[in-house]
Amino acid sequence: MIEGLYAITPERCDSATLIANARAALRGGARVLQYRRKGMSPTDAHAEASALAEECRSTGAILIINDDPRLATDVSAAGVHLGRNDCSLDEARRILGRNALIGVSCYDRLDLAIHAAEAGADYVAFGSFFPSTVKPHAVRPDVGLIRRAKRVVSVPVVAIGGITVDNAATLIEAGADAVAVITDLFDAPDVAARASAFRRLFENRAPRSMENATKEI
Repeated sequence: MIEGLYAITPERCDSATLIANARAALRGGARVLQYRRKGMSPTDAHAEASALAEECRSTGAILIINDDPRLATDVSAAGVHLGRNDCSLDEARRILGRNALIGVSCYDRLDLAIHAAEAGADYVAFGSFFPSTVKPHAVRPDVGLIRRAKRVVSVPVVAIGGITVDNAATLIEAGADAVAVITDLFDAPDVAARASAFRRLFENRAPRSMENATKEI
């Protein structure tokens, strides 16, 4: 279920712009939308997340809430994404139930991904793979981490950090199931067109042969 363009909402815009741009990203082909807005009041966060939940339902996309399993429950989102300073995976599962999707940030550490998958995470995320204006001091894993993760974890692998339509192919070819994008998507003059460009990268991905997979091992 976690695949293709994974859009993450930007911080610096008003609610109307946020919702309009999210609608455009979904129309262009984003398969997953993560609501990530630090510092919002609970009332405003609930209103924005509720509106995004409706947009996702109308397009068949998946809504993930960053950091807040209770908000995810309140707006009937598909699940939650957890970082190192958020609640535990077990606590999120208790709040959300067994059918919710829970993703975990693993930064540049394969051991964290293995542990998260064994503990019941539904996907793992690595990055920042490229310089990022959102998190300029984030760790920088090499692309080979995606290949290594695909060999040892059975859940989808998401790449994040400084990803653009020009550099995403490297991550997709390495095996990333999804690429998480903020700036290159939502700062584009035509959000729907940029989302479509990302979607085509996945559609054009060459199938991996058994011979190539064996060589990587």
